[in-house]
Amino acid sequence: EAVRAGRVGAGLRVLDASWYPPKERNARQEFRERHIPGASFFDIEECRDKSSPYDFMLPSESHFADYVGGLGVSNDTHVVVYDGDEVGTFYAPRAWWMFRAFGHKEVSVLNGGFKNWLKEGHPVTAEVTQPTPAVFKARLNRALVKTFEEMVQNVSSIKFQVVDSRPEGRFRGTELDQGLESGHIPGAVNIPFHSFLSETGHEKSIEEIQEIFREKKVDLSKPLTATCRKGVTACQIALAAFLCGKRDVAVYDGSWSEWFHRAPPHYKVSESKRSK
Repeated sequence: EAVRAGRVGAGLRVLDASWYPPKERNARQEFRERHIPGASFFDIEECRDKSSPYDFMLPSESHFADYVGGLGVSNDTHVVVYDGDEVGTFYAPRAWWMFRAFGHKEVSVLNGGFKNWLKEGHPVTAEVTQPTPAVFKARLNRALVKTFEEMVQNVSSIKFQVVDSRPEGRFRGTELDQGLESGHIPGAVNIPFHSFLSETGHEKSIEEIQEIFREKKVDLSKPLTATCRKGVTACQIALAAFLCGKRDVAVYDGSWSEWFHRAPPHYKVSESKRSK
């Protein structure tokens, strides 16, 4: 609401966390052309662990702190993230989760995203504001991040539920995922992230979200980890659960990209293998 009222002051920083496949759209270019007044561009390509063979892995505490400090975010700033994706919200929940993983509580996602901001006729600008750099202290909250080793252990110990946010065909292994054979982690439940978004691209109501989890027999009172292809749409599961009052959903940062390359064959459940 503060964003809408135009109160983008020292206590509030708005970040555009858009990312698109390079051949389709150029997020940085689109930001330069139009964005919410006062917003800065949060580059998910820059704010990541570049030494990792997997996409978009969490950066170190110091890398994250330096990066968001440069965007004018301190530990007292209320951060609002959005993206320009056609579905309404795609990469913004990843940025939201990253802030939370590094100990920042005051972070929100703009409901409906930039698509609806434009549709509702709110102001946009091409003017890029240079934020005053701030000091941000990051402390990784390990409870919100799962590693490959923890995921492997959980296959037999089943200490936490696993929800996979990819489309059903990729979860089942019947369609390729950007050239990668697909399938899922044993025991995972599939809730495609689109399920939580309305036709207009807004988050569904809390009642509707709770019903989606209930239908899939996911118990929000018990430990839960979200996974996807590269740790992005999994954050939509974390956000949906957060809206229902569950604040401790972990994300498996490596997700299927890492699992596919590192897990033993019998830990990759795929229907395409069975049919061969």
